[in-house]
Amino acid sequence: MPTPKPVSLTIRSYQVGFGDCFLLTFKYPAPAGGIDQRHVLIDCGSTGRPAGAPSLKEVAKLIAKDCGAKLTAVIATHRHADHINGFATDDGEASGDILRALQPKLVVQPWTEDPKAKPEATAPPVGASGLRAAGRRRFVAGLDGMHAFAALLLEDLQRPGLSLSARARQQLRFLGEENIKNLSAVQNLMTMGPTEYLHYGKKTKLTKLLPGVKIHVLGPPTPEQYPEITKQRDKDAAEFWHLLGASARRLTAAGGIMPFAPRFASGSRARGLRHPPHTRWIISRLKAAHVAQRLEIVRALDDAMNNTSLILLFEVGGKKFLFPGDAQIENWNYALKDAPAAAANRDLLKTTDFYKVGHHGSLNATPKSLWKLFAKKSSQQKAGRLLTAVSTMSGKHGSTASQTEVPRRTLVTALKTESNLLNTQDLPAVKRSWDKTFNF
Repeated sequence: MPTPKPVSLTIRSYQVGFGDCFLLTFKYPAPAGGIDQRHVLIDCGSTGRPAGAPSLKEVAKLIAKDCGAKLTAVIATHRHADHINGFATDDGEASGDILRALQPKLVVQPWTEDPKAKPEATAPPVGASGLRAAGRRRFVAGLDGMHAFAALLLEDLQRPGLSLSARARQQLRFLGEENIKNLSAVQNLMTMGPTEYLHYGKKTKLTKLLPGVKIHVLGPPTPEQYPEITKQRDKDAAEFWHLLGASARRLTAAGGIMPFAPRFASGSRARGLRHPPHTRWIISRLKAAHVAQRLEIVRALDDAMNNTSLILLFEVGGKKFLFPGDAQIENWNYALKDAPAAAANRDLLKTTDFYKVGHHGSLNATPKSLWKLFAKKSSQQKAGRLLTAVSTMSGKHGSTASQTEVPRRTLVTALKTESNLLNTQDLPAVKRSWDKTFNF
């Protein structure tokens, strides 16, 4: 008996502001006539929504309606709040409770979520040597330690009398909330259905639930596959979407982290306890350094978590659909340059038809080497032109001053110029999602 094949794929993106929430609906001809629909939810989370946008609970209800109250699978690309806090539960009334009731047949997550990879594991993951398993546990232990730091940082921000600039407080709060462990959502994802944990090159059980669909797992690599995954570069002029022609970022006397006070005047008055005038200059410097250190730590976690993101390429009906979560440059480097099958991966990605833009349009989640690969991008409107989609919200992450704003302007310009761009920022306030159907 021939394997059934989908006759169409509908992709929906829900308006969640700064976050991701996509529903893929594969339609199959039913044996007795009619249509058999199989629904895959990719992420559900948000750390900021525009005025008039639905709450995550309302989004969960929309998903339940659109999937006929039944999910085939859930994919949580990584642990960041803006991708999974919609799975949080609360006495049966939260968005996560609604999604859990959809009874997915499979929950797919990156290898870092595997309980066997946790620091307290008593046995190594299947197929790994004890040494490699220990390395994985150390990596996950580091992530968990930084999650704990993020939680403490949020507590510290509530401390009365804490002297922070509005910008520093906004950045610390966003990164802290983004990087807490989201324990309720994590636990719900672990138990809402059968689970599997993927890394680069691993086969997924999802192909059995979606006959006629080929799924390539292009990331993330594990530390033993690619040690560079544990690192993250601040800038890469060849790969990142910095403003072309602009002067380089101005370095300061503090090594590019935060400027020192140029004069003693800023310390001329101290709140509460008065300090000797000759000590006030160093106090202001220490405060600045303290804020900078906290930002560096939570940014390091933010980057590390993005590099644990799943990269999935769906191949169906002669078309290719790329969903990379928030994968950053180190994650991509392995698939594109350093993996044994890197050349084959590049050939595979050349004919991508749909690209879910990584990390809400950030500068380092769409490497230029990846963008250059896409053969279907074009400066002219024509049939078969690359379709791109970004779920984002300006003003939540990064800054224009440091050329790190999300979404990055130069990247958005390229997306608009060389592809058909679907952007949740362009949705009218009353429209809660967009959808696009591909017929095969």
